[in-house]
Amino acid sequence: METRQAKTDCTQVELVRRATDGDREAFGRLVRIYQRRAVSLAYRLLGNSEDASDVAQDAFVRAYKSLNQLADASRFGPWLMRTVSNLSLNYRRMRATRASGSLDDGVEAVAELRNPATGMKLVGGVTHPGGQKAELQAAIGSAIEQLPEKQRLALILFSVEGVPQKEVAEILGCTVELVKWNVFQARKKLKGFLADYL
Repeated sequence: METRQAKTDCTQVELVRRATDGDREAFGRLVRIYQRRAVSLAYRLLGNSEDASDVAQDAFVRAYKSLNQLADASRFGPWLMRTVSNLSLNYRRMRATRASGSLDDGVEAVAELRNPATGMKLVGGVTHPGGQKAELQAAIGSAIEQLPEKQRLALILFSVEGVPQKEVAEILGCTVELVKWNVFQARKKLKGFLADYL
């Protein structure tokens, strides 16, 4: 008997193949499957829902135009999330050069950092029940902004979005070991940055 995941993967593979052959309805179904995840990831990286929607839409347009370059139809999800990640990071860089970014833009997204397993808020790998004060939220936002790009992205994808390490590795174009190292280093640095709050 086929598992639910295997059946879903098979369906998605078929949708990707049909979309590659020009079936717009099949691609529309892929958009419906991945839209929430794409917007969520972009929002975590950008801290602004309007920008996140724009980036996710751009990612889907680019994915549609380059579907024929996807070698393995079963890897559509990680491939799309990598596109979303890259576009989000490029957008952040562009936004930073236009104006010195306000920390307030990222605080709202950071305030929702949660451990996917427990639902409790995350602070540098340590969970805290209940709400957080605005001061702590600002400190978390500032601390995450100070992380190197790969560490920040690995932490957000794995610890916040709950993406499996293997998929994070595909999105970032690195090994699972490097994902683990980046998440470990990010948490370690966050603990240091937030020592006054722990």
